[in-house]
Amino acid sequence: MKLLITVGPTREPIDPVRFLSNRSSGKMGFALAEAAAARGHRVTLISGPVALQTPKAVRVVRVVTAAEMLTAVKLQLKKCDALIMAAAVADWTPARIAKRKMKKGGAQRLTLVLKPTADILKTIAPLKGKKIFVGFAAETHNVTAEAKRKLREKNLDLIIANDVTAPGAGFEIETNRVTIIDAWSTEELPLLSKRAVAEHILARVENRWRAGANQ
Repeated sequence: MKLLITVGPTREPIDPVRFLSNRSSGKMGFALAEAAAARGHRVTLISGPVALQTPKAVRVVRVVTAAEMLTAVKLQLKKCDALIMAAAVADWTPARIAKRKMKKGGAQRLTLVLKPTADILKTIAPLKGKKIFVGFAAETHNVTAEAKRKLREKNLDLIIANDVTAPGAGFEIETNRVTIIDAWSTEELPLLSKRAVAEHILARVENRWRAGANQ
């Protein structure tokens, strides 16, 4: 397969030295890329700012903001058989970016006005065709229900849900505990290394790809 995988966080600038972001390290996405390349697939990563070494035989497109990631996905999508959206894309971005560093002075509080970023999967849904779309749902409550809602609303083939407050399943660590959900089934995996989780996800994607090729 030709796989397109988004990874890491985005950074939404407030001023020239500050930004809004999240705790994503990119480790799950990079584990997917490394495992996919080892399984013989051609992999393109669209990566937000991370401190990880690029896996061998993997092409990387670097981005910073949610808007840049959307642009990169649109450009690369036509070249892929499957998209795995493992990135933790910011939901909000400052409505106004200060041109100079914002000084504290004597102020006791600062109010930031935010606007929503574009939902990448919803935006590219009309371009899906026969491609396989996989999403991630990193949640803190109502995990399965939220994941199933996103599966329907974003026209996904699979969604990977995880409770980021659960032991061993949060950010910046080497393990994960996920549930793989499609329109017909819910598969809960035990606590595994992120590489082992990646292998499970890729096996499901490969099965769908082969089934589509044989239709």
